[in-house]
Amino acid sequence: MREKRTTKRSTSKQMSDMSDWRRIDAQTDDDIRRAILKDPDAAPEVDADWFKSARIVMPEPKQAVSLRLDREVMEWFKKQGRGYQTKINAVLRAYVNSQR
Repeated sequence: MREKRTTKRSTSKQMSDMSDWRRIDAQTDDDIRRAILKDPDAAPEVDADWFKSARIVMPEPKQAVSLRLDREVMEWFKKQGRGYQTKINAVLRAYVNSQR
């Protein structure tokens, strides 16, 4: 019996194909600054002074656990791509913080 071949496609490749790299490359620093100012969700532009006061915060070591989750919940997180376990941790961390 002949096995059917499967092909795995990376979502990062698909996203890359959708980007208009010529338009992005043509943007000046001023264009980017204006876009940041227009976008209410954009993080502020950082400068050399910000980097002088920045500090490195190492993440806490993680503990390996066995956890039972609903199949639908796991499938949803896995569909989010790489780092799905980190995202689950972030959701749980936000819940813990909200309950303190």
